[in-house]
Amino acid sequence: MNSMHLYERLPLFGTGIALGVWLVVVHALMLAKPAPVQGFLKKFPRDHQLGWVILAVGLIWFWLLVALPGKGILNSLAMDLGEFNGVKKYLRYVVPLSIAAVGMAVKEFLSVRALGLLGLMAAAPLLEAAFLKDPQSRLLIPIFAFAMVVASLYCVGMPYLFRDAVTWATASPKRWRILSLAGLGYGIAVLTCAFLFWKGY
Repeated sequence: MNSMHLYERLPLFGTGIALGVWLVVVHALMLAKPAPVQGFLKKFPRDHQLGWVILAVGLIWFWLLVALPGKGILNSLAMDLGEFNGVKKYLRYVVPLSIAAVGMAVKEFLSVRALGLLGLMAAAPLLEAAFLKDPQSRLLIPIFAFAMVVASLYCVGMPYLFRDAVTWATASPKRWRILSLAGLGYGIAVLTCAFLFWKGY
């Protein structure tokens, strides 16, 4: 097994392209189709089925991270937990079962909580891709990642704030447009830096 985890081998350039494209596509859609996007966001906190889908994605991701060392595809994300490697075989079952039990018990805002868990997990590869790289513009990725961590913690701990944020953002067409343009501009900035400064990193 390679001594470096897959996250540590992520290129800044490729990660920047992926993040930039995602930001541009999402916010361009928000600008082009405001009514459907707003309708989806307003229904999202109460969408229990979608919550289970997002929770399942997060559980599979976690399961791959705590996989036992090996050379198969299912072991490609296996993470070294140091002195806790011995409990991996238990974590692979105990944590997913615990989260699934919580999912069945928690009826309110499951989709928001699941999105928060997924956001916390997605921050790690973004931070690793930019870690100790030379271009100062790389900070665009950690800034986004840390903002996502903070937002995700609120989603998990106080999920009703997601509903409140959506209500605030959709209350005014001008406000929605400004937020969409800000996200679009950030995505364009990330893409521009990726093509101009991040090649080779």
